[in-house]
Amino acid sequence: MIYAFDTYYYDDYANTVCLAFQDWDSAQETEIFSEKTAITSDYESGAFYKRELPCIVSLLNKINLQPCDVIIVDGYVTLDENGKHGLGGYLYEALDQKFPVVGIAKNGFNSNDPERRMVFRGESKTPLFLTAKGIDVDAVQTEIEGMHGSFRIPTLLKKLDQLTRS
Repeated sequence: MIYAFDTYYYDDYANTVCLAFQDWDSAQETEIFSEKTAITSDYESGAFYKRELPCIVSLLNKINLQPCDVIIVDGYVTLDENGKHGLGGYLYEALDQKFPVVGIAKNGFNSNDPERRMVFRGESKTPLFLTAKGIDVDAVQTEIEGMHGSFRIPTLLKKLDQLTRS
């Protein structure tokens, strides 16, 4: 199973949603998990994970992960060539490195990371930025390119983003 997470912040709470789907090319989710939580940290430039990681971990506690499951986050797993953690890297560590974590970011990050891949989907000239831990990033790149939908953002990730905002 693949579990994709995203969080949207309102004035007084965070809305975290997870879409579970069977295969990389699935057009429909098999289950939706969601949770509203108190915001435990203000936004801190360069430390985004401090705000979002508690939300994801809290929702993950409601999901019975299996050894072959993969987790997707909206953001980066690694940030540079030294392996500096992004949100996904901190999540990978919080899960004791037991589950692969894939980061799919919409915006570029200005650092050199030989493990970062640009993914071009559909007719878009603007890439998604892919990083991962616990899984081969090149193999995942092929999967992301083949995800359902003909636009830059795969169908289920677009739906996930919309659900966090509703």
